Amino acid sequence: MSISKPSVRDVLKGQKYPAKVHAKKVKEYILSHLQSADEGVADGVIYLESQRTRMNEDNDQEMPFRQRRYFYYLTGCELPDSAVVYDLKSEKTTLFIPPVDPEEVIWSGLPMAKEEALQRYQVDDCLTTPELNSFFASSQTPKSVIYAIPNQISDSVSFLSFENKNYEILKTAIDESRVVKTPYEIALISHANTVSTAAHTAVMAAANSATNERELEALFLKTCIERGCRNQAYSSIVASGTSAATLHYVRNDQPLGGKLNLLLDAGAEKDCYASDITRTFPLTGKFTPESRAIYDIVLRMQIEAIESLKAGVCWDDVHAQAHRTAIAGLLDVGILKGDAAAIFEARTSVAFFPHGLGHYLGMDTHDSGGHANYADKDPMFRYLRVRGNLPAGSVITVEPGIYFCKFIIDPFLKDDKQKKFIDESVLARFWDVGGVRIEDNVLVTETGYENLTETPKALHEVETLATGGN
Repeated sequence: MSISKPSVRDVLKGQKYPAKVHAKKVKEYILSHLQSADEGVADGVIYLESQRTRMNEDNDQEMPFRQRRYFYYLTGCELPDSAVVYDLKSEKTTLFIPPVDPEEVIWSGLPMAKEEALQRYQVDDCLTTPELNSFFASSQTPKSVIYAIPNQISDSVSFLSFENKNYEILKTAIDESRVVKTPYEIALISHANTVSTAAHTAVMAAANSATNERELEALFLKTCIERGCRNQAYSSIVASGTSAATLHYVRNDQPLGGKLNLLLDAGAEKDCYASDITRTFPLTGKFTPESRAIYDIVLRMQIEAIESLKAGVCWDDVHAQAHRTAIAGLLDVGILKGDAAAIFEARTSVAFFPHGLGHYLGMDTHDSGGHANYADKDPMFRYLRVRGNLPAGSVITVEPGIYFCKFIIDPFLKDDKQKKFIDESVLARFWDVGGVRIEDNVLVTETGYENLTETPKALHEVETLATGGN
C-alpha cells in the first residue's frame, strides 16, 4: 500500500528544522504530567547542552563528533559546545554558541556568528556561552524551576538562581515526543533511505567480483559520501557466509570465496536522522535451493508484517504473527516438524528468529519511546524493542530474519521439550546459509503505512543485481 506525499525536496526546501514544534510537544508532555502536582511548573525553563568537543588521548585532534540528540531535537543545531534555553511560558528559545577564540581561528577558521545562527536555526535569540550564567541570573528569566538532564550539565553552569530543579522528566518527555515524527523528520529519513538504496544497490552489483567483505563496506561508504551523507547511522554489518548468523557482526574483513550469501545491514544518516536497511543476496548471483527457501520465508514474513500496519496496531501481535509465518515456512522445508500451534507455544521458533521484529527509527537507529521489556520471561518477546500500539507518524523498521547459529540452536537440540520439533537431518543442509534478514523502514499512517525503503528485495531483482546487472 502506497500513500502519496510531497517530494522530499519539496518538504525540505527553504524550511528550517521544526525545533519550535518539537519544543512545544515537550512542553505539553511536561505540563500534562506535572501540572496537577507542582506549583509553577508552567513558568519553568528547559536547559540542554550540545555534545562537547572531545580530543583524542595523547593527540591534538578531535574525536569524531556526534551531536546529542536531545539538544538537536529542540534546536536543529549541529554545533558542539553550545546550549539552549526554552522558556515554557513565553515559548522563547535562546541558543548559546561558542564565542570567537582568536587563537583558534588560524587553525579552524571563524566559528558561526550569532546572525548566521539566527538565520539557520528556529530560535528567537542567540548569545554566546560565556553569557549563560548571567542570563540565568537575569530578572527576565523565570526562576520557578529548571528542567535538565543529569550528567549533561557542565560544571561551569550554575542553577543557583532557580527555586526548583527537575532532573527527572525532561529526558522522558523528549523520548516520548520523538516517537511521532513531523513531515520534515520523515523527509530526512526518506532522504537517508534514498541514499542508502543507491549504496545497497551498488554493493549488490559489485559483490560477484569482490574478494573481501571490506571492499563492499568501502563501496557502501563511498556511495553515501558521494551523495552528501558522510555520517552513517551505525557501523555497517557486512557478513558473508555463516557470519550472517551473528546479528551484530563487526569484522567486515573476511574473504568471500566459497561463501553462499552476503548479509548487508547498513544505513546512511541525513542531518542526524537514520536509515536502517538490510538485504541478503547470493554472492554467486543465484541462491542455492536452501538459501532460496529461507529467503522466501523471510520475505513472506516481512511482507505480511508490513501489510498489517496502521495506527493502533499492536506491535507485539505483528511480531507474534511473524513467528507463526516462520513456523509455517520451516515446517514446509522440513526443518521443523509436528504441530504448528504446539511449536509456537513451545517457542521453538526463537531458535531461528531470536530477535525482535523491529524498532522505532529516527535520530537514533534504535530510537526512543519503544518501552522494551528486556526482563520479559517470554523468550519470544524479550528482545522486542517496541511494545504496545503503534501511533500514526511513527517510523518503524520491519526486519524479520531466520538464522542458523549453532550457539543458539544447539541448546534447543539438547532440550527434550524442543528437540522433538526439529529435524536435525534436514537442518544439517542449511548451516551454510548462515542467516537471512530483510529490513525496511516504514511510516505508520492512520489508515495504513508508507514504505520509505525502495531498495530491491524481490528475489528476481536481487539475483539480477547480484550477477552485476542493473
